[in-house]
Amino acid sequence: MSVTVETFASEIAEALKAFDRYIVCLDKPPQDCALSLNSLMEKAIKAYDNRGPNLRHGIALDKQVTIILSQTEGDRPLCGIYFNLHTPYHRKPPVKKEKTEKRP
Repeated sequence: MSVTVETFASEIAEALKAFDRYIVCLDKPPQDCALSLNSLMEKAIKAYDNRGPNLRHGIALDKQVTIILSQTEGDRPLCGIYFNLHTPYHRKPPVKKEKTEKRP
């Protein structure tokens, strides 16, 4: 069986519903999410098709989404679409300066 983006149309549709309803993403508006999911799915399929003999997964990701295709006993791999939790408002802790000894 040949795996294509259309093979996972129902998973992509469910992810788009969740994105539209629950996800706030400043970098990726909802209309761009569908394009991004299709592009990432193509990359995950390519990684899955070209994986090594002892590997079971094909993975593609960007800053907001991770797609994993996992080998099963059947023809169709399992598909997981995950939204990465991230906030642009998270600040890195300040770098502590080492105390320098004063010399007399």
